Amino acid sequence: MPLQPHHDGSATYVPEQEPALGQTVPVFVRVPAGTGVRQVHVRTTGDGEPRFSEAEIDRTEDGDVWWRADVEVRNPVSNYRFLLDGEHGTRWLNAAGLADHDVPDNGDFKLVSYAPPPAWARDAVIYQIFPDRFARSAAADGRTLPDWAIGCDWDTPVIGRGPETPRQLYGGDLDGVTEHLDHLDRLGVNTVYLTPVFPARSNHRYDAASFDTVDPLLGGDAALARLADAVHARGWRLLGDITSNHTGDAHAWFTAAVSDVNAPERDLYYFDLPGGDFESWNGVKSLPKLNWGSTELRRRFATAEDSLLRRWLRPPYGLDGWRVDVANMTGRRGADAYTHEVARLLREVVAQTRPDALLLAEHGHDHTGDLDADGWHGTMNYVGFTDPVWSWLRHGDDPVPNFLGTPGGVRRRDAGAVLATMNAYRSLVSWRSYTHSWQLLGSHDSARIRTVVGDAARQEVAAGLLATMPGTPVVFAGDELGLTGTNGEGSRTPMPWHRPESWDRRTFDAYRSLLALRRDEPALRHGGLRWVHADADTLVFLREAPTSTVLVLARRGPGAPVRLSGLKPGDNIHGGAAPLRPDTEGAVTLPAEGPTFQVWRLS
Repeated sequence: MPLQPHHDGSATYVPEQEPALGQTVPVFVRVPAGTGVRQVHVRTTGDGEPRFSEAEIDRTEDGDVWWRADVEVRNPVSNYRFLLDGEHGTRWLNAAGLADHDVPDNGDFKLVSYAPPPAWARDAVIYQIFPDRFARSAAADGRTLPDWAIGCDWDTPVIGRGPETPRQLYGGDLDGVTEHLDHLDRLGVNTVYLTPVFPARSNHRYDAASFDTVDPLLGGDAALARLADAVHARGWRLLGDITSNHTGDAHAWFTAAVSDVNAPERDLYYFDLPGGDFESWNGVKSLPKLNWGSTELRRRFATAEDSLLRRWLRPPYGLDGWRVDVANMTGRRGADAYTHEVARLLREVVAQTRPDALLLAEHGHDHTGDLDADGWHGTMNYVGFTDPVWSWLRHGDDPVPNFLGTPGGVRRRDAGAVLATMNAYRSLVSWRSYTHSWQLLGSHDSARIRTVVGDAARQEVAAGLLATMPGTPVVFAGDELGLTGTNGEGSRTPMPWHRPESWDRRTFDAYRSLLALRRDEPALRHGGLRWVHADADTLVFLREAPTSTVLVLARRGPGAPVRLSGLKPGDNIHGGAAPLRPDTEGAVTLPAEGPTFQVWRLS
């Protein structure tokens, strides 16, 4: 399979990654030899009006012709795409790939002039911790259980379904997290993300009863400060989790609103349903929905000097940013459409308080309309990564619920459909938003990746994609040990620290090796993405940076050898031993065994 003309928005093709409004920046198209391209134009849409300018040949390297065009950053988000003319007729090249038909502007490449995300985020490897299930410190034994809780010892099975699920309390706490940071260090992560730590009436704590203190069951404010000190002493980052869409019904704001129709807190929620009833998240009455049309809510949540958003970013806690729960619903309700206003406000406040802090949004569906502005830095990429990887590596006949709620659960799909899904979502956002979004194989809200794929070999393929594709890799605590679970609640499995014989050492070693590979290879953290082959069971792509290039092979099963032309020789740096050496016709042949995940560093 020959290589095709390519551009992806990465630094190899757009050297200025942080353009300013009004700046003119060069953009490059790489045209391999033999593709017959004789002329290239760039099409822009500054102020909404299409304009064309002719590109020029900048250089020729190894037979590839690099065309250069200049694009003015006319608008905060400036669209552009390329028109290629030659032996194969006229084709468009946009973020979705090559097309021989006219295409809409929403798939164009994008230059974004808003302030960039913090620089550290591009090198982050995140470890997600559900505090109640991670580790207990000795202090946990002396804490009195609240009235809502069902006390469990560390080996009590997780119920996983039914009304008792959020009431199971295992007693994990923040000092327990601090005591196990060496495990995270051995794994190779550098950022800790905690699901909510505020007082609540559930083990998941997404029903906050207060935003002013850390839950005493987790050790209180002092325990968070100790954890933050320990994390920062290692040069790592610590992220919190905030619910901007709702509070719990035990929150002081809500109890005040319920008790007095004239209370100022009444305006923080929606009490306009029949009979004076209130709006809640998906009809769950313990999660009353916040009304972002309220100036007072905006003040208490964000703008006040002592707001909850600011307080936890400051010493002695010094959180390095927030993951925003249910960001997709925040500010959306009927005719109310405050989502972008809220995202912009939260980002402004976060940047004022901590210029290097991250603001990451949760979306459980199409996120593309909420990125590329002055709001969220990125999203949890369930639709553009998690779901397609699951569908490709799905194994066995037992039903596995789809996190997105699709009837019938996770369906098996071949690599062509997986690639089409990934490209569809990637093409609708800028390279910046894509690379600063979180790629994950599962979370506290989904089935475990081991349950989805069925065995260690396929999980290694999944983990390989996690470690080598663009975006920020996120590991849910316990995945690296091969833990299982069929849904979100059932996956919140206590970490088996006291049963090391139960750990899947092969899986841990694979994660550790793959994360080390990402850390050591600049192309895996900062390089572009060029797909070079896909068949039903195989995905092959290049990660290319100005200083290095790696080739990645992912196979879900054995198949025919893949023969590729136009590639340089390379040495295997993960998953195999055989180097790549072009034959007399200049082609290399990739191994046929599977499942396998292999990586080569090209010369």
